[in-house]
Formats: sequence, C-alpha cells, structure tokens
Amino acid sequence: MVLRREAFLDRVKERGEYESDQEAERAARVVLALLGAHLVGGVRAELAARLPEAFALILLNPLQSAEPLSSERFVRATAAWIEGATETTAAWDVGAVLSTAADAAGDHLTRRILLQLPAGYDLLFGRPQPT
Repeated sequence: MVLRREAFLDRVKERGEYESDQEAERAARVVLALLGAHLVGGVRAELAARLPEAFALILLNPLQSAEPLSSERFVRATAAWIEGATETTAAWDVGAVLSTAADAAGDHLTRRILLQLPAGYDLLFGRPQPT
C-alpha cells in the first residue's frame, strides 16, 4: 500500500520532531536522494512503488555516488546537503526518514534493502539486526 504524501510527511515530522512540514519534506528529499544512489534494480523500484509519487521520483532519480557510503558517511553527506545541519541533527533526520520508509516498505523489502547497503544501516532504518 502506498502512503499518501501527507501521511508520509506527518510520520517523518513526528519522528523528527520538526516544527513544520517544510523541515520534514527537506529531510525526506535529501535522505531519499542519497539512499537512491545506493539501491539498485528491483529493490529500488519496489521501495519507490510504496512511497508517495513525489518521493518515489526522488528515489528513482538519485544524487550520484561513486561508491557506497558507510552509514557514518551517509549521515555526514546528509549533513552536508541540509543547510545548518550537524552530524547529530543529520542522524536524527536520517532516522526519521528511513524508519518511515521502512514502515512503508514492510519487513521483507526492508531486509532486502539492507542487504544492498553496507553494515550499520539497520540502525538508521530503526531495524537493528541481530549479530
């Protein structure tokens, strides 16, 4: 089931404790654009199909990345793209967006997404994996 744009943003806004929809949308756009560069094939398409159209298009037309970023570098990259962000606030942004995306994806697809990403992303998605 595809989340409506408003429902997706409401969840991001609540989890990120943002004061405005614009803050939640900015975080969602940056995080999904960075995530899209790390996902390939059917996994990226399946996640896009479960997101609101505007965010699906961002995921499908990602920022370019020469190599997969570690979870720490992903947070730093997010901080670099969001004006005034620190690594601490960017980690909060990433968690708010990726946990909402994981809810939309469901457990099976989220596990498949995590298989495409370097170690450590499970925590960013709010889905810690047993070691």
